[in-house]
Amino acid sequence: MPVTHEITLVVNGVARRAEVPARRLLSDCLRQDLGLTGTHVGCEHGVCGCCTVLLDGEPVRSCLTFAVTVDGREITTVEGLAGPDGMSAVQRAFAECHGLQCGFCTPGFLCTVTAFLRDNPAPTDEEVLEGISGNLCRCTGYQNIAKAVHRAAELLAEES
Repeated sequence: MPVTHEITLVVNGVARRAEVPARRLLSDCLRQDLGLTGTHVGCEHGVCGCCTVLLDGEPVRSCLTFAVTVDGREITTVEGLAGPDGMSAVQRAFAECHGLQCGFCTPGFLCTVTAFLRDNPAPTDEEVLEGISGNLCRCTGYQNIAKAVHRAAELLAEES
């Protein structure tokens, strides 16, 4: 019988407990143990960015992170990006600009862009491309994703 560890994660503002083996990946903990299936798993090597979540506000690949290493830390998944008034500015911009097709990569993009725009609220075209370069999309060709990032920056500026 494998040894398990009890961990507490603050996920989307709510303290959640899980009992996990030492080698359980954060992506698997979120999806299987906590039922938060918005975090997608693509390549399982940290290359595609589909599994990106925010750990203490910073984007991380949940498929490369052991759940036990984030005990007591704050995690935001795609399910936690929306506020009490509905979708976040980044989510609205992706919908408005058609920044998704199949949607598989979208949760990772949304988390990445949320942190990116927090740190760079008025990015240039080149900065946007650099900011999203760690996330792969097989469907869109990235033009509408880049438009969505700029639109999200506009929406966030309007909210300020």
